[in-house]
Amino acid sequence: MDPLASLDFTKGNGLVAAIAQDHETGEILMLAHMNEESLRETLRRGQVVYWSRSRGLWHKGEQSGNVQILKSLSIDCDGACHTGKRHCFFRRWDGSSWVDEGEQVFDPKEVYGG
Repeated sequence: MDPLASLDFTKGNGLVAAIAQDHETGEILMLAHMNEESLRETLRRGQVVYWSRSRGLWHKGEQSGNVQILKSLSIDCDGACHTGKRHCFFRRWDGSSWVDEGEQVFDPKEVYGG
């Protein structure tokens, strides 16, 4: 299974937003962008690679040594309201497939019909 098949890079002119969080505290560290190549490289290395308009592919910490280790990867469903999930990032990549870890807070069929 291709993990990137679930992502739509066309909406952002080839880019998707990437939010980096501290694995232990959940603190948001930064917002950056990834293109398909940088995300594939991130999965291959296990260290985060972003796309920068000025730098191109950017391996975070390449010069400073302060790299970001990929601990978990979740994707935005593009609007959790239609799924009934608590938040948009309920699908997590487990290395071979996307796993639904979202808390169901309402039944979308009851709300939207079905």
